[in-house]
Amino acid sequence: MQRRNFLIYGASRGVGGGFAAGLPTAGDHVWLVSRSRPEVLDHPSTGVSYEWIAADLSQHASAELVAEAVGEADVDVLIYNAGIWEKHGWSADYDFATNPPAENAAIMAVGLTVAIHCLQKMIPNVKQPDRANIILVASVNGLDNNGSRQVAYNSAKFGLRGAAHALREELRSDNVAVTVLNPGTIANHISYHAGDQAVFDSDAQGQMPISDMVKLVQAVLSLSPRACVKEIHVPALQDTEI
Repeated sequence: MQRRNFLIYGASRGVGGGFAAGLPTAGDHVWLVSRSRPEVLDHPSTGVSYEWIAADLSQHASAELVAEAVGEADVDVLIYNAGIWEKHGWSADYDFATNPPAENAAIMAVGLTVAIHCLQKMIPNVKQPDRANIILVASVNGLDNNGSRQVAYNSAKFGLRGAAHALREELRSDNVAVTVLNPGTIANHISYHAGDQAVFDSDAQGQMPISDMVKLVQAVLSLSPRACVKEIHVPALQDTEI
């Protein structure tokens, strides 16, 4: 298989950590963008070279930092997986009226505005290969009428989907496929390296293992250069609001 270059934003742990561990194969190079040390560096895949770019994706300067680190290298697979949510967003007592404006701004930055800036800076790199893939990880919370009350988080994920649809048209003639992945409830707190059974044996009732997201992206990347998966909705079976 041809050597590939991966660029993964939000690669420290959770789904991003799973992508870093489960997608590349021997000979591939992976740039890992995250504020904290990526867990895959302690469990590297055989024959894969990893390069950590320490960056805070709530800051627009991170886009230039990543672009400088990657330089003029081709990027075959770009994955933007970063996102944060309201501190009490998953609680029954969530109250948007009392949510701090600074928290709203940070959520929108990481989930949308910095994402757009990062994508813009990497356009020359994804145009270089014969075929490139961009995967943007949004959420079922960004779908219409999803039942969630998190205003800032939902807005960021809804906006990211819109950015993806426009970017797909912008890059169509350059043979770059843009896919949006909208996952539901995932057991992010249980590492990809722990395996699916660790999720099933835990108290993560109804939550999907990270490996489900890895398998979906593997399938997207395995398609011919003539195919483009626009969007995938993957709620957990127990996500009844979706």
